[in-house]
Amino acid sequence: MIRSRRCSAVRRSPCPIGCSLDLLGDRWTLLIIRDLFWGKSRYGEFAASPEEIPTNLLADRLARLEQAGVIKSTPYQQNPPRHAYTLTRKGRDLQPVLAALVKWGKRHVPGTLTRDEIAAAS
Repeated sequence: MIRSRRCSAVRRSPCPIGCSLDLLGDRWTLLIIRDLFWGKSRYGEFAASPEEIPTNLLADRLARLEQAGVIKSTPYQQNPPRHAYTLTRKGRDLQPVLAALVKWGKRHVPGTLTRDEIAAAS
């Protein structure tokens, strides 16, 4: 394993795909980023997504994304402490990646619906 000089994360290799997957390649992280693009910003909003991310994993992924500089948090309540999350420039740079996944999914995964298609069907 290779230890990065820029962060404490242990990487499997210097491959850009491998390094990207080390941060983004689990079953929840890109869904959180999707939700941020859709305007969600608070913990409860992410937890209410239809995929039902477990709250312990949600807290972990938000912390990991913030540490990596993909999102930033801003406190909006002191007692109890609560934060709103937004994408940083680094996070917003993932938009074409998500768009490519939507296009691929629509083409190759039968029965998938875009957000607009789901809204139109409601």
